[in-house]
Amino acid sequence: MKNSLSLGALMLGTALLLSGCATSVSAEPATDQGPAAELRLGYFDNVTHAAALVGLQNDFFEDALGDTTLSSQIFSAGPSAVEALSAGAIDAAYIGPSPAVNTFVQSGGQSAVIVAGAASGGAALVVRDGIDTPGDLAGTTLATPQLGNTQDVALRSWLGDEGYETSTIGGGDVTVSPGDNAQTLTLFQSGKIDGAWLPEPWVSRLVLEGGGHVLVNEADLWDNGDFPTTVLLVRKAFLEEHPDTVSALLEGHVTAMDWLTQNPAEAGAAINAKLKTDTGKALADDVLARALTEVTFNVDPLASTFPVSLAEAVTAGLAKDGDLNGLFNVALLNAVLVKNAEEPVSADGLGTE
Repeated sequence: MKNSLSLGALMLGTALLLSGCATSVSAEPATDQGPAAELRLGYFDNVTHAAALVGLQNDFFEDALGDTTLSSQIFSAGPSAVEALSAGAIDAAYIGPSPAVNTFVQSGGQSAVIVAGAASGGAALVVRDGIDTPGDLAGTTLATPQLGNTQDVALRSWLGDEGYETSTIGGGDVTVSPGDNAQTLTLFQSGKIDGAWLPEPWVSRLVLEGGGHVLVNEADLWDNGDFPTTVLLVRKAFLEEHPDTVSALLEGHVTAMDWLTQNPAEAGAAINAKLKTDTGKALADDVLARALTEVTFNVDPLASTFPVSLAEAVTAGLAKDGDLNGLFNVALLNAVLVKNAEEPVSADGLGTE
């Protein structure tokens, strides 16, 4: 078993590091300009992004933001979201750990900072019948959401630990084929791929709608099963220019997180309502119920997991080394938590708290 500082937050793959995901930003701190006129928020239509789904569906963000206009944009995976953040097209995003760390390291700590956690758990490798052990994977094709996203890197790292070679351009002992999650489900159902390492609800959809079974639950690779799946990332310049707006966003975030944990019977309906608005189709009740049992909603970003994850990624040749000091700024989150009589979270020496 891996120790608690392990796979889930592994960094982006070598191909992405060479593709210019770094952000061109000034090292000069921005000046507080007061509340922003608009906040542009990115998120995915995944159960692991339930805080965003519920926050938007129940107007928790809009209520907290007051006169600041909220707009939102849907992404399918982290690398595309972080590209939008890096380009200044969005101001904040619910995102997986790997692209969050990648943009921070590539920019020398100037692009963005993690201001809160959102979800842990809810990622797994689902495979077809006939694959019962890691040794059965030789020659197979496995999918992930996008090249270099958190699950893509986690799969490649795990395969490396099992003795398999992979390539970011295809081939290897096991072929890793990144693609859209909905297309992955179709390919799996038709037998054109052998499995996929995905977040919820896609794990549950491959199991219940695709007839697959879980070969690796990522939680089993961590002590206590705790690993970050989703964090809230904010452009550093936006945080410096509009700290009051980020604080308001975090008030909405904490409200959404508290609501999710305090209203489990209603959570599924709210998540499904937003998914139907976004995609035109709600999840099947059994899929949503299974997915929700696999995900834990937690504002703690689990900062202590990130340094070992980076070290593992560097050893595997999937990331360049870098200083993670300053990756987290949870001071505004902690102010909201203390105001709500909730326990503050730790940056574990990697930023402001």
